[in-house]
Amino acid sequence: MKKKKQKIEENLTPTAAHLPEHGPIDETGREILLQVKNVDITFGKGDTAVRAVKNASFDIYKGETFSLVGESGSGKTTVGRAVIRVNPCAAGEIDYKGVRISGKIPRSLDREVIRNIQMVFQDPAASLNERATVDYIISEGLYNFHLYENEADRVQKVEKMIEEVGLLPEHLTRYPHEFSGGQRQRIGLARAMVMEPELVIADEPISALDVSIRAQVLNLMKKFQKEQGVTYLFIAHDLSIVRFVSDRIGVIYKGNIVEVAETDELFDFPLHPYTHSLISAIPIPDPQLEKHKVLYTYDPSIHDYSEDQPELVNIGHDHWVYGNKKEIEEYKAIREKNVPLKSITISDDLEEIEKKIEESEELHAADGFLERPLHDKGSFWLGFVSFFLSILGLIGAVIFRNHNYIRNYRVCKRGAIAGLIVKCAIILLFLLALFFAVH
Repeated sequence: MKKKKQKIEENLTPTAAHLPEHGPIDETGREILLQVKNVDITFGKGDTAVRAVKNASFDIYKGETFSLVGESGSGKTTVGRAVIRVNPCAAGEIDYKGVRISGKIPRSLDREVIRNIQMVFQDPAASLNERATVDYIISEGLYNFHLYENEADRVQKVEKMIEEVGLLPEHLTRYPHEFSGGQRQRIGLARAMVMEPELVIADEPISALDVSIRAQVLNLMKKFQKEQGVTYLFIAHDLSIVRFVSDRIGVIYKGNIVEVAETDELFDFPLHPYTHSLISAIPIPDPQLEKHKVLYTYDPSIHDYSEDQPELVNIGHDHWVYGNKKEIEEYKAIREKNVPLKSITISDDLEEIEKKIEESEELHAADGFLERPLHDKGSFWLGFVSFFLSILGLIGAVIFRNHNYIRNYRVCKRGAIAGLIVKCAIILLFLLALFFAVH
C-alpha cells in the first residue's frame, strides 16, 4: 500500500510553496484559473470501493461561471469538495493557477488555497457551527487570515456583507438554529464572500431559498463577479437557472464528464444523449405544452464500449463530447451541419387538443361562465325575495342578465315565475269561490 501511494505521489507534477499572481494562458489568450486533469475519486477500499468520479477533466477560466450539472449522485459535489481538498484524488491532479493543489502540498500553499478558494455548501444546516453566533461564523476567516485593520473595520465588513445577502445587522448576535434554511444558506454565502476569494464553489446555492429570493441571490453573485472578478464553479441540477448564470457548462453522468461547451452552444447542440435528456426535462411555462411534452429518457445501453473505449474529445467550437471513435464522428457530422437541434418535442395531437380547448372556451364564453363575476353565486335569498315580490324579481333578473350574473339571473327568474304562478292560482281559486257564493 505504501509503495502504491509513493508511486501516485511520484506521478504528480511538482508543486510550489506559493501561488503565482496569474495562471497559465491558453491559445485563445484566456487565463486558466483551475484545471481538473484526469481526476478519479474513490470511496472505500477493496471490493467495497466506489469510484464516484472517473477520469474527469475540465478547465475554468478566470472571471467566468462554469456550471457542473447532472442528476443527484452523479458526482458534482464530490468534484467540488476535491477542489477544496476535502475529498482526496485517487488519480489525476487539480491545478490552481498552474500549481498542483491536490495531494500533499506545503503548509504555506495550503493556507493560500484556503484563502483564495471558498465554498458555499449544499446543506447550510450541517455546514454552520451551531454553537457560534452568526457574527463569529462570518468573521472566522477574517480572524484566521487577519483580513481587517482593526475591530471597527471587521465589524463594518461583516455588517456590509450580511446586509448584501438580505439579512440585518441585528441577526449577527443570533445562532444558526434560529434561522430558516434559506436564511442559513445566505449566511453561508456571506461567510464565503467576505473573504473576497478568487474562486467560489457554489454547491446548489439557491436550492434552499424561496423563489422570490433566488433571483436576488443570483444577481448578488453576478454583482460580486463584476466588481471583484470572482470566478464561480456553479454546481446545480436546474438547467433553467444554469442557462441564466453560466458562461460554460459541463455535464456529468455517473462520475463521467460527458459534455463541455459554452452555454448557447450546449443548448443549441446537445450532442450527447444524456445532455439531450436533461434539456428535455426543463419545464415549459405553458401548462398545456408542458402537459403534452414528450420526455426523452437516456438509456446508457445504447452505447457499445466493449471494444472501442470512449474519451472526451473536442469536436470543434470548443465543444467537448464523451464517446468512442464512431460516436465522435457522428457528433462531428451533426455539428458541421450547423443546424440547432430540437431538444423539446410536443406530441403530434397537440393541435387537435388545442382546438378542443378553444371550442370549449368559446362554448363557456357564450354561456357567460368564463366572464361570470365573483359574487354570482345564485343565493337562495334572491329566489325567496323574488317569489313574494315577483315583479321586482323579474326586474332584478333582467339586470343580472345584462351584467352576466348568470346564476343570480336564473334564481331570480325561477323565483319570480314560481311566485307569479302561485299568485295567479290563488286569485283564480278566489274568483271561483266568489262565483259559487254569489250563485
